[in-house]
Amino acid sequence: MTDSPNLADLRKTYDKGSLNDGEALNSPLLQFSLWLREALDKNLPEPNAMTVATVGQNGRPSSRVVLIKGYDEQGIVWFTNYASRKGHELEQNPFAALQFHWVELERVVRIEGRVEKIKPEESDAYFASRPLSHRIGAWASRQSEEISNRAIVVARAAEYGLKFGLNPPRPPHWGGYRLTPDYWEFWQGRASRLHDRLAYRLRDGEWQQSRLSP
Repeated sequence: MTDSPNLADLRKTYDKGSLNDGEALNSPLLQFSLWLREALDKNLPEPNAMTVATVGQNGRPSSRVVLIKGYDEQGIVWFTNYASRKGHELEQNPFAALQFHWVELERVVRIEGRVEKIKPEESDAYFASRPLSHRIGAWASRQSEEISNRAIVVARAAEYGLKFGLNPPRPPHWGGYRLTPDYWEFWQGRASRLHDRLAYRLRDGEWQQSRLSP
């Protein structure tokens, strides 16, 4: 039997910040922008990394980490392979949950809402801005499909590199998604596990803020 670490005794004191009544902004988008900017300014590792959770027809949830590439009043944008597992699940159930976890700041942001593909011209513009190797990689990787070894995807990259040269077009199976939020939650770690949790729910076109028990 393999010895396992004693996880039950791990403890952490949360004391990096607060989100007291009246401190949060009325707009969840502005509150998110403020926290994201702080994460960027402090040079945290991959502050733009977020977990995307989806649910397929079988009712089983799945999650993975992607990178946010834009946000505004319309929603949160990321790019991926439409033929991947998450792509298929979003076709079946166009709702998802996002989560940002900035460990060093003891903060979590959760976002829920409906997901749609962005306009093709938006995906074209972002694809053209990517490094060449990333653009070739989008053609080479049939994301989520089983392969027998790494050499297969490396060979595909070489094949498409020769085919397209310096100007590979955007693959039809690759592009952006936008989640339009109807729920936000901001979590700030506090001492004695009495954490701050503020929720924003969209009701009749207006954001309503409430405090949740930790």
